[in-house]
Amino acid sequence: MLCVCIQLMAQQKDKRNQVSCIELLLQSTKGKPTRSFEHTAEGTTQIRRQMEGNQDPFDIENQHIPLATCMRDELNKLSPQQPMVCCIYRVPDRLRRVNEKVYTPQVVSIGPLHHGKESLKAMEEHKKRYLQGFLTRTRVSLEEYVKKIKYHEAKLRSCYEESTKFNSDEFVRIILVDAAFIIELLLRCCRQHFNIIGLENDENDRILNKPWLIHYVAPDMQLLENQLPFFILEDLFDPDIITVSSNGKKLSMINLSYEFLTMTLELEGAEDSLQRISSSSSNPKVEHFLDFIRTLHLPILEESDQSNEGPSKSIMTTPCITKLHQAGVKFKLGSSRNLFDIRFNNGILEIPKLKIHDYTELTLRNLLAFEQCHCHNNYISDYVSLMDDFVNTEKMWSFF
Repeated sequence: MLCVCIQLMAQQKDKRNQVSCIELLLQSTKGKPTRSFEHTAEGTTQIRRQMEGNQDPFDIENQHIPLATCMRDELNKLSPQQPMVCCIYRVPDRLRRVNEKVYTPQVVSIGPLHHGKESLKAMEEHKKRYLQGFLTRTRVSLEEYVKKIKYHEAKLRSCYEESTKFNSDEFVRIILVDAAFIIELLLRCCRQHFNIIGLENDENDRILNKPWLIHYVAPDMQLLENQLPFFILEDLFDPDIITVSSNGKKLSMINLSYEFLTMTLELEGAEDSLQRISSSSSNPKVEHFLDFIRTLHLPILEESDQSNEGPSKSIMTTPCITKLHQAGVKFKLGSSRNLFDIRFNNGILEIPKLKIHDYTELTLRNLLAFEQCHCHNNYISDYVSLMDDFVNTEKMWSFF
């Protein structure tokens, strides 16, 4: 039977008949070993493709060609690579598994990554009411703001590591509602501090008139996955249409954000960093709200050492407090208000005070996740590692 099939293949000129003969060959040799292909429909399809491309199905030397051709087609279909502007990421699973709750919004979604979740839908009406108040206060048409967001849509989408499932209109709606919500929330929370005129306390405000609620909203605004790019907040915010009393304080998204953090998260000791961020001569770019928190805590060295940015090339192991104490090291509470201003002089280790509040873990874990996803200099990660080396038992806290 094998000889008959080989003769048939030699006599047939039509490629279709050639393929049929190969199929007959496969059927006739069922159960016998073949040189290259298994007796399956897949094998028959592969032989047909090879025959149609004038390639001998048993040409062992050229068996790599179909795979290389397929891979080349996939590479040619890749879209052009865009500049790296992403700054909002999904938290890596290896970090999320440790404590998922500190990375997940509990009350409000900000941006597209958690939008539409059933547990967060209750806040959507409140956000729309804040948008309504935003439009009334600014006296700018809704159409104008939609146009602004549409103009920045491509840039906004590129800020998110994960491509969103929302179409253009849905995406623009989410960004506009959430941006107006954040701006209005910061203005209403900080109105007394900045003596903002014409922004009276609204008795129907369902957020500020429920004191417990703002303490859930504020932590949600720190989550890495729950961010808006800061540039869109600054673009929509117009300080010229906001009247403040003559106290010399300049109103900006940076100053509003700082005051909000001071009120809700007990942030302190970052005035020098705020001045540095606000300075027109050296204005480090703020990516989003979480990045703003990180930037406020960076050492001053960050500004003068930008040319040396890059991943750490060495790993040091720090002795624990017990071993340092046994070696004669003394410990002192540092007077500096910058967490990274840790000094060792004349046998004395000075460590600045770290104030612990209910959301310290949430803040630190999201800062760690952001640094690991985005930053070259991992100051927060190094600080946490150092503290972990110092204090590996509860008893060691007594040294502080």
